[in-house]
Amino acid sequence: MDIKQESAETLRNKCPACYRQYNKFEHLLDHMKSSYHSVHEPTCGICKKHCRSYESLREHLIGPLPKMECARIFSSRGCNLCLNIFNSFEELQRHRERCRIPRASAPDLLVGGGGRTRGQAIAMGCKMVGGGNDGSLDICARVCIIDEDENIIYHSYVKPIIPVTNYRYDMTGIRAENLKDAAPWKQVQKRIQEILYNGESIWKARSKGGRARILVGHGLNHDLDCLGIDYPAHLMRDTAKYPPLMKTSKLSNSLKYLTQAYLGYEIQVGIQDPYEDCVAAMRLYKRMRSQAHRIEEFRAPYDSHTVNQLTTMKPRDLEKMTPDAMLEISRSDYYCWCLDRVQLPEP
Repeated sequence: MDIKQESAETLRNKCPACYRQYNKFEHLLDHMKSSYHSVHEPTCGICKKHCRSYESLREHLIGPLPKMECARIFSSRGCNLCLNIFNSFEELQRHRERCRIPRASAPDLLVGGGGRTRGQAIAMGCKMVGGGNDGSLDICARVCIIDEDENIIYHSYVKPIIPVTNYRYDMTGIRAENLKDAAPWKQVQKRIQEILYNGESIWKARSKGGRARILVGHGLNHDLDCLGIDYPAHLMRDTAKYPPLMKTSKLSNSLKYLTQAYLGYEIQVGIQDPYEDCVAAMRLYKRMRSQAHRIEEFRAPYDSHTVNQLTTMKPRDLEKMTPDAMLEISRSDYYCWCLDRVQLPEP
């Protein structure tokens, strides 16, 4: 086999997304079937390598052992927050003025609140006090909801349904007097459901054509469980579970870290403010939603595990395809938030 043939064989067995190389084409095919590479993955703006998460892309560009050529270019023309590359240092400087978001200053939090929401998404943040013998049982004692413009549409202290044994004041700033005349748990639950479903009945809002909102937050399942609220998974945007924002497929980044790394400011310093958490989650969601990804001709349905088209094709048909052609029909195994700009996923 001559050098040209060896080079062709190497390219034949090289993943066009993550650039891994395999000894045999069938090994590459197995990789492509299980990797779910797609246009929605974080991608290096220099070498075009696909990464599973922004943490992986960050390691590729500015980690302890970065790709040297990419690191060199990124150091002069790359944004440390969104990880995009720009044509010149001057263009980068103009971009940084928009990309680095100032810390949100919480307005006066009026207990109760209300009003119309702007945009299709709302963000919710809760603060928990402790119950049980050792104070480790989480009890929702304060909740805040904002709209896409960071306006407060609801804020309330919540009267606990079981005795509080640890107010966790150093983090929550909550004392017994804050909860003495707080809204009953059932009342808070009902009001939040009204906001989530735009005043409609749950049944009508969940049916096709209903007006239920996208709910944004960090650790939403835990917050909803503490509030006794069941909400459709296809309408939740959780920054703790969104694959591009996670450490690995099993480990989440904290909201504090994500805000510092991808928005450029600190939160949760001292007593934690639920409004600040709401704003951080909403800003992360909007940043991910604004990703300029190419929208595929057909979209995979929203599901926790999407069937890759490569797994449904006949082996003899796949053997005729180039790696680039396989990448073209490969689909993501998660719902990319950029698709919210096009339309909401069906229940």
